[in-house]
Amino acid sequence: MFNLIIGQYVPIESFVHKLDPRSKLAGVFLFVVVVFLADNWPTYGLMIIFCLAGIYFSKVPLHFVYQGLRSVLFIVLVTFVLNLFFTAGGPLLFSMGWLHIYLNGLIQSIFISIRLLVIIVVTTLLTLTTSPIEITDGMETLLAPLKKIKLPVHEFALMMSISLRFIPTLLEETEKIMKAQAARGSDFTSGPLKNRVKAIIPLLVPLFVGAFKRAEDLAMAMEARGYHGDTGRTRLRRLVWTWRDTLLMILFAFLTALLIMTRS
Repeated sequence: MFNLIIGQYVPIESFVHKLDPRSKLAGVFLFVVVVFLADNWPTYGLMIIFCLAGIYFSKVPLHFVYQGLRSVLFIVLVTFVLNLFFTAGGPLLFSMGWLHIYLNGLIQSIFISIRLLVIIVVTTLLTLTTSPIEITDGMETLLAPLKKIKLPVHEFALMMSISLRFIPTLLEETEKIMKAQAARGSDFTSGPLKNRVKAIIPLLVPLFVGAFKRAEDLAMAMEARGYHGDTGRTRLRRLVWTWRDTLLMILFAFLTALLIMTRS
């Protein structure tokens, strides 16, 4: 029922999986920034090629990427339609009453949709090829300079890791509760909107109770294992920067240069 794959990790031997989490986090951040440099067909073509290359070298099954895209297709579609009908400029392509579609609106809608899709693909590949603990370690290392201004970097990284880890668990629990209540006669998909909202309330109560229970169990387990924050903490696995990570940074620099040169 739920197609979100945020927080899921696919353990496969691939070039992308072997990358240091620091380079992947930095790469995703840089990609989200440089994607806004694209403003014409060649630059957006470079974005698409880069995403396809990432999917190929990650060896992640395509159905995982498709599930990640399908879960947000509605948002992309709404964004496309809004820009299509409310962006003017260029020749008039279609007119019906107060609805007008211009060439610039169509092009802008396509560009924004591509921008959203490539960002979703890249961030999805990050979670599919990087375990939550690796994301935590990489994020904590990258944000380490902020410790000098007394920011709780370790706690922030741990919070993000736990959130990613429990998203699939909460979705699975939600589906189980919905099936159990549907077997008892609850209907979440038909009827007036008011009745649908009322049907969701009995779903939220056990879901929140279960979430708080899981949080309490996790806190007790961490205390029982002697967790006391970042102070004196050792690591089982040390992050190692290799030639693959350097190559990825070079590719991002090359991509940025191409986008700047091909901008209109």
